Amino acid sequence: MLEFISQPWPWYVAGAFIGLTVPTLLLLGNKHFGISSSLRHICAACFPANIPFFKYNWKKELWNLFFVAGILIGGVVATKFLNNSEPMLISEKTVSDLLALNIVVDHNLMPSSIFNFENVFSKQGLLFFVVGGFLVGFGTRYAGGCTSGHAIMGLSNLQWPSLIATISFMAGGFMMVHFIFPWLVKR
Repeated sequence: MLEFISQPWPWYVAGAFIGLTVPTLLLLGNKHFGISSSLRHICAACFPANIPFFKYNWKKELWNLFFVAGILIGGVVATKFLNNSEPMLISEKTVSDLLALNIVVDHNLMPSSIFNFENVFSKQGLLFFVVGGFLVGFGTRYAGGCTSGHAIMGLSNLQWPSLIATISFMAGGFMMVHFIFPWLVKR
């Protein structure tokens, strides 16, 4: 059984499980799927500081914190106990595109030539991790939710703002990958 679980699953199986979370959450009490709201709940619980944005009944959303904790614990369990020892399969076109950007392909999910401890303290690492993290956080707050909340929950509920947000996320991602990222990596 463990061998079956640790093998890569087809996209349509994982997609179906993700898709089934929406009706499940709605049936379990009209709950909405999203990850970024959990940070607001944590801040409201730990550091309310008399800020109006954090003055609400965060205990009503406690299920969301358990959900996020389950994602974290599941990631640790999957990494430590269900890790597939086979190298990640990457298409030759992707390998050649990454090599053109001086990114060494090591068949890991995140290439160690970018995501390593030494890069955190470089100018490039500061830009990628600190500035990029701030921009993701700002965009999440500005859009009123994260990609999972808008693209999975919002679109399935036919919410017009979620369609706009999802199109914006995709357009921003395409622009980053094709125009900004190559310029940043070659500097």
